[in-house]
Amino acid sequence: MARSDLILQLVQSGGSGDLGLFKKVVEAIIADEKSKQHNIYAEKLEELLNLIRFPAKTNAPLITTSRENVTNLIFETKPEILLDDLILNSNAYVEISGLIEEHYRVDLLRSYSMEPRHRILLIGPPGNGKTSLAEAIASSLMLPLVTVRYETIIGSYLGETSTRLKNLFDYVKTQHCVLFFDEFDAIGKERADVHETGEIKRVVSSLLLQIDKLPSYVIVVAATNHSELLDKAVWRRFQVKTILSKPTLIQISQYLNKYQNKCAINFGISSTEMSKKLNGLSFSELKDFCDNLVRKYILSLPNSSRTIKAITSQALANISKIG
Repeated sequence: MARSDLILQLVQSGGSGDLGLFKKVVEAIIADEKSKQHNIYAEKLEELLNLIRFPAKTNAPLITTSRENVTNLIFETKPEILLDDLILNSNAYVEISGLIEEHYRVDLLRSYSMEPRHRILLIGPPGNGKTSLAEAIASSLMLPLVTVRYETIIGSYLGETSTRLKNLFDYVKTQHCVLFFDEFDAIGKERADVHETGEIKRVVSSLLLQIDKLPSYVIVVAATNHSELLDKAVWRRFQVKTILSKPTLIQISQYLNKYQNKCAINFGISSTEMSKKLNGLSFSELKDFCDNLVRKYILSLPNSSRTIKAITSQALANISKIG
């Protein structure tokens, strides 16, 4: 989230006496400073924040389904990836930034009887940032990321999956969070598919009903590699549909520049030239490629005559052979 927005939120929280929001905003500023390597400033902010005594929350939703009932159905993480860490196409960035703004200005929307959008469908091949974007959304909103575990959600007995889904949704309704469904096509399949069982069709119907009932403070992010498998009614449930494709040459070059700046290592070959050799790779594959370069360089220290440029050239040549 932009620093100017954080400052506005800080002033708003101070003016309204919302200490919960104040704490979250300061924590976001600390995370932002740490990402910029401003560690001394971040530590001072943390020390000051720890001196403040925050009251226990009194406006938390009433819990009807305990955390213990869904422990094996989800795993909850504290998001660390920031939206600015990602290389997004302009359409995706505008859509997601707009949705985040809606949640920060929810009071204004509600004064006009409107709710912020909170159902997002991410579409695209594996390794191109769907999971990272879900985490970045959670990070931008300063919310936990709750990821659904399909291996425990989907049961073998009649009605078991629908029951577990209901328990899951009953729990998340009590939380202000980002609920993430990866590989959503595994559970949101087209009900008209003649090869699917009646049980799967009942599961999809139950899923749609539960999504409809979710309040706007639960942001649902679903990701799929196979959008053609999704039920048509599933498509209608999502207010934001964003395609994350493989990176273009320009995006590859941007990624390489960002990676080198973060690691303070220059690969010795221009990003533009490297991007031509790496064209066709996913963002995940680009990360693996860069990580391997850095590992080889580190292991070659301190006495090796091989430079980072030589290591990069060899790795690019190997990529060309594979291609």
